[in-house]
Amino acid sequence: MRASRLLSLLLLLQTRGRMTATELAEELEVSVRTVYRDVEALSSSGVPVYADRGPAGGYQLLDGYRTRLNGLTAAEASSLFLAGMPGPAAELGLGEVAANAELKLLAALPPEPRSRATMMRERFHLDVPGWYRGADDVPHLAEVAEAVWDHRPLRMRYRRWGRQEVDRVIHPYGLVLKGGSWYMVAAPPGGDPRTYRVSRILAMETLQGRFERPPGFELAEFWQAYAKDFREKMYTAEAVIRFEPGAESLLEYTLSMPVPMPEPDPDGWRTVTVPIESVRHARWLLLRMGASVEVLAPAELRDLMRQSVADLGKIYQS
Repeated sequence: MRASRLLSLLLLLQTRGRMTATELAEELEVSVRTVYRDVEALSSSGVPVYADRGPAGGYQLLDGYRTRLNGLTAAEASSLFLAGMPGPAAELGLGEVAANAELKLLAALPPEPRSRATMMRERFHLDVPGWYRGADDVPHLAEVAEAVWDHRPLRMRYRRWGRQEVDRVIHPYGLVLKGGSWYMVAAPPGGDPRTYRVSRILAMETLQGRFERPPGFELAEFWQAYAKDFREKMYTAEAVIRFEPGAESLLEYTLSMPVPMPEPDPDGWRTVTVPIESVRHARWLLLRMGASVEVLAPAELRDLMRQSVADLGKIYQS
């Protein structure tokens, strides 16, 4: 543990230049007294680190000194694809190794590319969960990730839609982060892969032995096909609606999809055909837009909208 911390301290000084003991302690999540001891240990081992006193002082390496100890470990290399997502990396149990990998990469770069990499990190940030919602609670995510990596079967208790609880033995093939939610792609022994939302795993046990991944299975290809099929199965009907001028963005936000923009009628309203899951689900969505939208078809949806408006009128008239 201390050797890893000493290396991190050395790389911090190499990439950032002069740093105070307080700054180093905050980065390494240790006490200032520990930083003093670690700097003394580095100096005793021949690393040319020295201190400047005063308000603008701090520790720094002798000009031109560069350590060669910046090779990535296997865990750090595998975490590089999460370097821009500290939240998901931490959920997977890779927060520390992702940070170490990023630090080693910065230390290995010459000054100008290192500066550009730092500027990139300062100017671009990836925030995965959608607005007005937090990330799922996923206490079993790290265990699932380890099983995916080691090809270990899992026994789990899972809550399906409708709150039905089932027991499953599965072979986990991979994990997908979609809109702030983690999904596991897995298959029962000898069965076809399907998806499970990790937050719905109620209990889990890693089983003995290992499984073989299906030859040619590609996680990204499977997910792309699954998402396309899910969308086609979800939107089983269509509705014809018209909406008032200025409601375009609200309609797209309400439906969570782009909406075509045909030429408006003389009053400025536009008429479009949009996919819907069901007439009842569409009623729930479109009521949120109030009088900014009118349903023209199907007749069943128009009748549901009319009845809902009448019911609302009775409530508020009283």
